[in-house]
Amino acid sequence: MIRSFLLGVFAAASLGAGSVPAETLDAVRERGKVSCGINSRLVGFSAPDSTDNWQGFDVAICRAVAAAVLSDAAAVEFHVAGTDAEAMDLLTDGTIDILSRNIAWTFGRDVGQKVTFVGVSYYDGQGVMVPKSLGIASARELGEATVCIPGGAGSQANMARLFAANNTGFQPVPVDSDEAAVQKYLAGECEAYTNDASALAATRATFEDPTAHVILPELISKEPRGPVVRHGDDDWADIVRWTLNALIAAEEYGVTSANIDELAANPTSTPEINRLLGTEGDLGAMLGLQADWAVKAIKAGGNYGELFEKYIGQKTPVGLARGLNAQWTNGGLLYALPFR
Repeated sequence: MIRSFLLGVFAAASLGAGSVPAETLDAVRERGKVSCGINSRLVGFSAPDSTDNWQGFDVAICRAVAAAVLSDAAAVEFHVAGTDAEAMDLLTDGTIDILSRNIAWTFGRDVGQKVTFVGVSYYDGQGVMVPKSLGIASARELGEATVCIPGGAGSQANMARLFAANNTGFQPVPVDSDEAAVQKYLAGECEAYTNDASALAATRATFEDPTAHVILPELISKEPRGPVVRHGDDDWADIVRWTLNALIAAEEYGVTSANIDELAANPTSTPEINRLLGTEGDLGAMLGLQADWAVKAIKAGGNYGELFEKYIGQKTPVGLARGLNAQWTNGGLLYALPFR
């Protein structure tokens, strides 16, 4: 009897000290909206349109989650995070439910800041942009260039390794923010500007003459990006994780916003498609959602490929090729977890 009592006390103490209530889904339903943290103005990823509605690749992921959970892709309230630190604060203090922003999945963030990255939505890397007039086609040709470097010591260390590998030096120009780096670069105070390659492309799209600037082909770091949720709420993490996987799997299996209703109404001979669309199995119930949760998520804006091409693809001002973000069947790294 004493042993049972002590075990109960220890269990209660352990629960109180180390667990986080799995309450995000209930809070979202009560609120009627998903709270999403985004970048302030990153064209193609998160930026307001002419009517001040937020649009972009990162925004679309939050809308897909809202559609899956609340059956309404518009049921999202957006919170702008100007810096990585501000973004993490919004998440950990409970202001937002999801962080969908250009922030990389690293050990320090995942473990040190006690957050949960649920997957990779964009494989990125640090790159370098230069004026086209320099006639440079590779970072190996930069020589003793002056380089505007936002992002702190990590970004500068990456550049140092690049130049050391080519037996050349460089002149770093550290700056406090991306905005300050861009201003110095455009003013000619730096011969090159370094940032994540996707951010360089988004920034270049806002220039008066984007064609006057070249993003060099080398990536000098690994910067895997994806949605982030608070640590400890596994049920909510599962929902966001599998919503992202649903968008990726839909592209792989040829499920689009145009044919999804027909596929859902007429189950196919491919079990994974049927499970994805809720016509076979009980995946929705396992998440605490309706059977057609993934159908709603995909219809919110399209599958992964549709979102990529609409917001950041080669036919957009951002002009990004699929590259590493192509499906694994097409030589990329994009790989949905199995729906089984």
